Amino acid sequence: MDTLELLAHPVRLRVVHALRGGRTLTTGQLCALIPDASKATVYRHVDLLVAGGILDVAGERRVRGATERSYQLRQEHTGIDADSMRALTPQHHERAFAAAMAALAAEFGAYLEREGSDPVDDLVGYRQHAIWLSRDELVALIGAMQAAIAPLLANEPSPERTRYLLSPILFPAEQAEQAEQHDSS
Repeated sequence: MDTLELLAHPVRLRVVHALRGGRTLTTGQLCALIPDASKATVYRHVDLLVAGGILDVAGERRVRGATERSYQLRQEHTGIDADSMRALTPQHHERAFAAAMAALAAEFGAYLEREGSDPVDDLVGYRQHAIWLSRDELVALIGAMQAAIAPLLANEPSPERTRYLLSPILFPAEQAEQAEQHDSS
């Protein structure tokens, strides 16, 4: 299985999200973070991610006669480079996007089901904006977003920090002129 196939599944994406930020977690801890998936499902997907080189076994210990493993991400294998992206078909992109959206929806659902969740107090946001940009403006926007986000990716967990998922999504929307051309074809 290649990296895209491994990452293009909602449960596997949620495992990857849970381990981001240098976290090391056991399968039991991952199950607690993904309560809407069965334990067998989480174990199966963790095994696939290990076999695919996305996760490493960070440690093992004996617990009640069984071996409990802890896992961590292999950061160099959790992304898809530009050349691989160019090689993808529209169907591959659609499948990867659908998996990302399913994982995001499941994570948001799990957040809402947690006791004490408060979208207003937690500053939850899910806005969409339609903005008109030239290519240069788009490149500048992406650079500004990367400059704002990249330093925060190194933040270590601490009592005063809450882990947030940030999922920038950016794509050109069809314009009215394009829609009219499709209608008249």
